[in-house]
Amino acid sequence: MLGDARKHRWTDHRDQRHREFVDAALRVLDAEGPELLMESVAAEAGVSKPVLYRYFSDKAALIAALADRGSELLRARLLPAIQHDGPVLDRISGAVGAYFAVIDEHPSLYWLIARRDAIEPGQTQPAVNQDKESIANALTAVIGDYLRLAGLDSGGAEPWAHGVTGLVQSTGEWWLRRRSMSRTHVVGYVTQLIWAALDGIMRDAGIHVDPTKPLPAVKPKLTIRRAEES
Repeated sequence: MLGDARKHRWTDHRDQRHREFVDAALRVLDAEGPELLMESVAAEAGVSKPVLYRYFSDKAALIAALADRGSELLRARLLPAIQHDGPVLDRISGAVGAYFAVIDEHPSLYWLIARRDAIEPGQTQPAVNQDKESIANALTAVIGDYLRLAGLDSGGAEPWAHGVTGLVQSTGEWWLRRRSMSRTHVVGYVTQLIWAALDGIMRDAGIHVDPTKPLPAVKPKLTIRRAEES
């Protein structure tokens, strides 16, 4: 029993230190850009490089841990926005705004992960694509439930969800590169485009949705998980 208690304490300590080092790496990324020098991470964490390498076998392992952290940040912002019960236009704006907020606050994290995915084609599922797939899956559940509620074919829910997710992601990358307008404006434009598409689909079916009012209460069981966990 004593040995088990010591083992649990060591595991908890290791997990805590692991998280502290990822926190330090994220601060370095935010301050210095996506190059992510291991000596900078060690200095930020207040340890030597050999200590850092006890927890991460190499830089790739640290980047993989940062990819997990990025997914955590995205889930924490997006899931409440998708589940929000307010007016439909507010829900769209909230979800789009949540995505743009995360990439705006941590642009170097996004580019580090995207670049890692681009130069490591052998990965089973690149991290950016995992997040895109997970978000699209959550949106598919929401859109499908509301299509069925309206008496419409829910077969379009999955391609529409993937289309919306791709639109937001590609626009987000464009905006990170260009910064030619404020975050508020780009979120507003993307929100208008998504709403126009959804409104057009509903109107073609003879259904009018007031964007200033909440949709009928439907509570799908939502989770946003990494794609390999699905």
